[in-house]
Amino acid sequence: MNTGKTVFAQLIEHLPLHQFRRCVQRYDGNYRVRLFSCLDQYLCLFFAQLTYRESLRDITTCLLGMQNKLYHMSIRGKIARTTLADANETRDWRIYQDFAHILIHHAREIYSKKSFGMSMKETVYALDSTTIDLCLALFPWAKFRTHKGAVKLHTLLDLRGNIPSFITITDGKVHDVNILDVLIIEPGSFYIMDRGYIDYERLYSIHKSHGYFVIRGKSNLLFRRQYSRAVDKTSGLKCDQTIMLSDPKSSINYPEPLRRIKYTDPVTGKIYVFITNNFELAPKVITDLYKSRWQIELFFKWIKQHLRIKAFYGTSKNAVKTQIWIAISVYVLIALVKKRLNLEISLYTFLQILSVSVFEKVDILQLVTNSSRTAQEVNLCNQLNLFDL
Repeated sequence: MNTGKTVFAQLIEHLPLHQFRRCVQRYDGNYRVRLFSCLDQYLCLFFAQLTYRESLRDITTCLLGMQNKLYHMSIRGKIARTTLADANETRDWRIYQDFAHILIHHAREIYSKKSFGMSMKETVYALDSTTIDLCLALFPWAKFRTHKGAVKLHTLLDLRGNIPSFITITDGKVHDVNILDVLIIEPGSFYIMDRGYIDYERLYSIHKSHGYFVIRGKSNLLFRRQYSRAVDKTSGLKCDQTIMLSDPKSSINYPEPLRRIKYTDPVTGKIYVFITNNFELAPKVITDLYKSRWQIELFFKWIKQHLRIKAFYGTSKNAVKTQIWIAISVYVLIALVKKRLNLEISLYTFLQILSVSVFEKVDILQLVTNSSRTAQEVNLCNQLNLFDL
């Protein structure tokens, strides 16, 4: 039991703070800093993400209102709006990027045996990006369009646990396909992508690195069929073919056979064409793999709805990247704690409970158990009884 410890302090116990200090030392984050360390900055923004604070003033007002509890939250520095603003502008965002990657490594280890709905031993990744719109007048460095600014969050999501294994932040003008140049391909792993990532030279690099890709084909694909395999058309499959690209440029960039699978969704009637370099898996498994790509869309939707990454506490590139990386570390830590405590509730429910209980002195497991029991009792109650009082 964590008697006497606030919920926030219990969450901080799950952070590898010795590794955080190494990240700070790597970039001299605390150089000539006396009153407000990088850890103080991180914990303040961690609190802001957890409780969805609207502004720097909102953050500092809430924390100063609980002045007697700050020491037990591991916040030692003097909190002021200008101090926090200066830290966001000047402290190297790579400190929080590296620390988020450390948390991601721990989370991937703990979720490595989790099933994602398919019985596969290989690691399956979904690759996609989401655009975060910005005002070009306030964020002039975030070039996107003539009168619009934006940054892109490029993410490689491990579908076992929905943990991001690779994230990079670019301005909005960077095309998605360029991210394939910086990915380190894991041999034997599957990479699920939408058709925006079609570049046969880059796909061939994945193939030569002994990775597998499943990508949605474009309607103007030029190919020459070499062989067709029998398929069960009652399952929605239309064909399973071995093809060679016939477009002159594409055939040079990808000179080896590819597999083309055509599938009709039985619910919507929509026709999909998938291209892959894997010839071993059953065609229905390939279509199910692409269907699992939807998890990355849900991930983007979740973090945009429940974390503070659409409105920012600062306007510089450093401040924006700092806030995004701390938001990601909050997501990963909540997933870590949920798994370590073997909680059966959803990540959304867990975050909502934590957001209104950070200053409570109650064990997290007890807090979640009581909240779940109360929710069940409320659900069992007939709503009409309210009007009978």
